[in-house]
Order: sequence, then C-alpha cells, then structure tokens
Amino acid sequence: MRAKSRWFTKPSGRNGSAVTNMPEGLWVKCPRCAEIHFAKDIERNLRICTKCDYHYRLHAYERIDLTVDEGSFVKINDDVMSVDPLGFPGYPEKLARAISSTGLTDAVVCGEALIDGRRCVISAADFDFLGGSMGSAVGERLVRAMELSVELRIPFVLFTANGGGARMFEGLYSLMQMAKTSAGLAKMERAAVPYIVVLTDPTMAGVYASYASLGDIILAEPGALIGFAGRRVGNQDMGMKLPDDFQSSEFQFRCGMVDQIVHRRELRSTLATLLMLLAEEGSDVKTSA
Repeated sequence: MRAKSRWFTKPSGRNGSAVTNMPEGLWVKCPRCAEIHFAKDIERNLRICTKCDYHYRLHAYERIDLTVDEGSFVKINDDVMSVDPLGFPGYPEKLARAISSTGLTDAVVCGEALIDGRRCVISAADFDFLGGSMGSAVGERLVRAMELSVELRIPFVLFTANGGGARMFEGLYSLMQMAKTSAGLAKMERAAVPYIVVLTDPTMAGVYASYASLGDIILAEPGALIGFAGRRVGNQDMGMKLPDDFQSSEFQFRCGMVDQIVHRRELRSTLATLLMLLAEEGSDVKTSA
C-alpha cells in the first residue's frame, strides 16, 4: 500500500487562519518561494515548483515510478524488517508509526527493474520513514541488492534520501552498516559491476560517509542538501562563515564530490544512457522491431 503524499497543505486566509470548506490536498506551498500552487500542476510537473524550480522530496515509490519502465519493477528483500536489538525505549512504537504512515516496511525499497529496456537493480530511500535513517534492515537490504547485482552482472542504481544518517536507536548495530555496505561495494568493484548513485534531498551523516559517496558515477538533483554535519556544526568547527550554498548539490559539484547535477526531467534519460554505456552486452532486454 502506498501512502498519500503529505506535503500538500491548505492555503491560509487573509487573517492567517486556514481556509474553511476546502478539501485536503488541493493546494501546495513551495518551501523555497512560498508560492501557492494547484497540487495537480505540481504532480504533472514531476513534483517540481513551476515558479522557482524547487525539487520536492519524493516518496520511494514515487521515485521508482518516475524512473523505471512501467510495470517492470519487481520488489525484493521487503521481508527484511527492523528489530529492537537494544530494547531502546519507544523504538518499537516509532517503527510501528513509520510503517503505518508510509506504507513501507523500512526506509529503503529495493528491486529489479528496467530503465528504457535496460536491466538494473534499483533502490530508493524514503525520508518519511524515520528520516530515511540506516538501521540493520536497511544495511542488509542494500547489501543483498549489491549481491544480486553481482550475481546477475547488471548495474545497481541507488537513490538516496537519508537525512537521518545512522539509526541511533540501534546503536553500534546501525553504525556497523557503514562498514557493511562499504564492504559490499568493494565486492562489486572487484566484480567490475557498475554502481550509480543519485543524491537527492537530503543525504547526510553516516549514509553520505559510506555508500552514498562511493558510486562509480555520482549524480545529484539540483538544490539537494548533501553533506556530513549540518551548517551550524560546520560554522563552529571551521570558525568562519561558510558559503551560502554550503552542502548543496552545487557546492559539492564545485568541490568535485559530484560528477553531474541532473534535473529531474532529464534524470531517467541520463540513467538510460549510462546503463547503455556501462551494461555488459546482452544484459538488457530491448529487441529490435
């Protein structure tokens, strides 16, 4: 079951009160330019603001639907579920609420799919599931997806939206996923299987310090928040005012940490081209007429 998008809001009246007798989900306010838009217009525009080009965050299945060929996605590893290894107070309840509100079983969705007829393993994170944080189940799902890529010898395409970093409710079990996923990617590298990362808003902390920054090719959406510690911590550590676009896609591109910034409208075609160039002969299913 897919959850209804929750970034739609009601516009306010002149006195700041909510407009009454207005059905939910008709309007959305852009976080960047504060423009009020008809929700259907934003949907038709791939969840991009029609005024300032702000890229709204996407849910995991929205991301997959926009990227892969229709009907080609086959979900894997969805039965790998988070547990409470430390008996952390309130963690089981937080997991239950996240599952109920998002319709997901954890913060990443993995599967096999086609992009313009070319096979790949694909993973998409969902920020709404505990900030997209990486617990033991997330690490295990990703490593299994990497192993499947090696077994089938098809590229692995990964979309990040992991602003929560490591899921500290699981303590060291969560932190060890940084090493675990990095080791899985080392196996992919030895097997010469391509790994393509698409950094989306937000990608932070332990996720960025591990598998999110290890792609053979690293793409990013415009304006995404990408980095390790936030601006406030960075200002304190550096003892100076950081650039206005610090830890944005554009900043990371200038610093050489991103290969290309790709607009959402061009992302599917860009990935299709990369898969065509990187995939082994016979690894796609396109046939000539």
